[in-house]
Amino acid sequence: MKFFIDTANLKDIQEAQDFGVLDGVTTNPTLMAKEGISGDDHVKKHYLDICAIVDGDVSAEVIATDYAGMIYEGEELASLNTKIVVKVPMTKDGIRAIKYFSKKGIKTNCTLVFSAGQALLAAKAGATYVSPFIGRLDDISVDGLGLINEIREIYDNYGFSTQILAASVRNSSHILGCAKIGADVITSPLSAILSLLKHPLTDSGLAQFLADHKLVADQNN
Repeated sequence: MKFFIDTANLKDIQEAQDFGVLDGVTTNPTLMAKEGISGDDHVKKHYLDICAIVDGDVSAEVIATDYAGMIYEGEELASLNTKIVVKVPMTKDGIRAIKYFSKKGIKTNCTLVFSAGQALLAAKAGATYVSPFIGRLDDISVDGLGLINEIREIYDNYGFSTQILAASVRNSSHILGCAKIGADVITSPLSAILSLLKHPLTDSGLAQFLADHKLVADQNN
């Protein structure tokens, strides 16, 4: 399973890259705004800065909601760097745009997916990634991991190459659940990935090892 980080913060992206398990980055207009990035030229430069840090795919979202606008923005984004994946919303025009980009060999990420039917349409259109938002489903008392399981079954039934990119992943339980089901990718804040490191027995065991080592070292001095 690939680990993507869901942020536009260059410091967090660099930290995740240095950690050694980062496979890519996802962004959206909200994350860009959070970093104070606005204006077409600044946004494009920021995407290039992200691409310079990571080795894998970088999802860059279109702002347009109409077909022609998505095509125009998507082609501009894709021309920035071969790592760019054009992020397109799950709408009728979005599906049309994904089909267009697929024929052009441009990678796409279909975002704001909340049902298996939507994921099926994205795969039929040739999306590279489909992004079901599991945390937001959990917020309305719908089983987000259950959706991942449904999509996995459908894609396996028909051999779709579209990768399941679990989004709105908020904690280690989400990550492990996705791994058990067979999601191809998770995208989350860096904190959720780092939480996989933690276990009280690891901490207490390490403390004991270090205490024992110090005791022996002190006895030999």
